[in-house]
Amino acid sequence: METYALWLYLFLTVGTVLFQLALVAGAPWGRLTQGGSHPGMLPVPGRLVALLSAVLLVWFAWGMVEQNWVGWFATGYLVLGLVMNSLSKSKVERMLWVPVIAVLLVSAWIRMG
Repeated sequence: METYALWLYLFLTVGTVLFQLALVAGAPWGRLTQGGSHPGMLPVPGRLVALLSAVLLVWFAWGMVEQNWVGWFATGYLVLGLVMNSLSKSKVERMLWVPVIAVLLVSAWIRMG
């Protein structure tokens, strides 16, 4: 079960990293992230946040593979992400990211537990 949880976590993380990198490259998906306040391409500060998110996600994935403190940190970060995305004013953002983060969180908990 733990191995399946890791693979599910990694699969969703790769998809999320690719999404963040697409935002950095100028994809017009701003309404799906960062509160949905930018309906098209993110401005430069938002793109930098997306780049930072991509880097953090890769670091978190490494922590999950290694089952170290970074994996526990990632699990806590997912709890925060679930709360923040649940409170987003953007319905589209909530509909996309709340289920994704919930599955990531359960997968992380199984992997680290």
